[in-house]
Amino acid sequence: MFKKKSQGRDVDQFLTDFHHELPRTAVETRRRREPRLFDLKPARGPRKKGQGWSPSGVPVSAWRMTSDQAPVLWPFVASPALPPTGAQMGIDFFSGSSMYFDPNAWVKDDAIPVTNSNVLVQGKPGTGKSATVKSAVLRLADFGYRTMILGDPKDEYEGLCHFLGEEPIVVGPGHPNRVNPLDFGPLANRWGELSKEEVQQRTTTVFNRWSTVLRGLIGSQRIGQEHIPVTPTDDRVLMEALRTLTGYTDGYTQLAETTIPQLWLALNDPSEQLVHDCRFATEQQFLDETRLLRDALAKLVKGELAGMFDDHTNIKINWNAPITSLSLSRISDEAMGIALTCVNSWGRGMRELAEPGDMRLVIRDEVWRQMRQGPEAVKSFDADLRLSRKDGDIQIAVAHKPSDWLSVGDAGSQAVQIAKDMLHLADTKILCGQDAEVAGQLNELLDLGPIGTGLVTGWCRQDRGRAVWMLGDRLYKVKTILTPLERELTYTNAALEAA
Repeated sequence: MFKKKSQGRDVDQFLTDFHHELPRTAVETRRRREPRLFDLKPARGPRKKGQGWSPSGVPVSAWRMTSDQAPVLWPFVASPALPPTGAQMGIDFFSGSSMYFDPNAWVKDDAIPVTNSNVLVQGKPGTGKSATVKSAVLRLADFGYRTMILGDPKDEYEGLCHFLGEEPIVVGPGHPNRVNPLDFGPLANRWGELSKEEVQQRTTTVFNRWSTVLRGLIGSQRIGQEHIPVTPTDDRVLMEALRTLTGYTDGYTQLAETTIPQLWLALNDPSEQLVHDCRFATEQQFLDETRLLRDALAKLVKGELAGMFDDHTNIKINWNAPITSLSLSRISDEAMGIALTCVNSWGRGMRELAEPGDMRLVIRDEVWRQMRQGPEAVKSFDADLRLSRKDGDIQIAVAHKPSDWLSVGDAGSQAVQIAKDMLHLADTKILCGQDAEVAGQLNELLDLGPIGTGLVTGWCRQDRGRAVWMLGDRLYKVKTILTPLERELTYTNAALEAA
């Protein structure tokens, strides 16, 4: 048996033997651990019967990707919430945050895929699209926006005007109000003080606008099922006549405003100078070649719109008012599209020299009526949307269903192609409920995808005010929340309820 070998003395014992004590440090006592709220279990579960234990874990693979690539594998990941600027409209059910409406701010924010402030609001009747637009009008008024309604076919905005202390301007048969589609607008201001270059620039702007609206008005007339074509010769005749009537041909420093009846009379009884400038050999040849053009203008002068758009503008607009509305409810359905074309041209002229900081919501209701007036009317509406970035206005176009953009002409026609391209001029789209039958058109025209299409034809139809908001390629699932006052002002079934 071996004896355990001594290990010797350590330093502490050695000093103790010689009566030296080293200073001692206090030893911290461990705190007593608080009881856990939850008992931690093994990753594979407790090893008991019926407890979900697994002998091996599920293999997990690691992937690295950017935020742009992630939605391909996880399509239900919500788009980032919008910044809290502008009018608070409701709830974004994807992110759970509030939804705001501020198209001009979105254009300036590089993080939001929006390059213009145009807005398209679309949905079948009764889904809440009008209430969404009206609530936006009321709430953006607190941010300095004024509203101009270029044609109210059903007097939907009359209650809103009365609430804001304004009376709608009625344009229709038997009313004295006149709107001249060939109005100079503010471009006629300080004409005599302008330089030669500025005069030339303004003149070009005015004549281009007149050419667009006249082509739209003439092209809206039909011969059987075909729209009247406006040829390059017709366009030259119109411009030469307008230059003569305004005094531009004679080099006047102040141009005179003209009207459609004056233009029609000038073509019916052409001067020798006009025949020569239009390069016709004789007056008779001029009359023969322009017969269709003159008859189309005569219908505008003597037809259903007589006394409404055939004289100088005599309405007084208070541009400082919170809202301005032109009521067209007295005009027949057959003439409504032409009336909207006239009013839109006039409104475009009124906004061509907007003062800095004069922010407007320009609402164009029932746009499908104008779209069905033919290719030239579609081009006129297209020109209205293209000017929004120049003057800073928020153009809001209200339609019903995708076929509104496909019924402007035959399949594959120029008008249909222009109408489809116009959808890309509105980077913001508010899509209320639609029937399932139009799901294919929604996906084809707007590239909604299966998730967005399913929401529009399903979730959005279950309650008013629900809509899919598209900002560029981003989708938001939004419910507009109305206050009791807004619900009263935006209610559109009052007449039906009274009946």
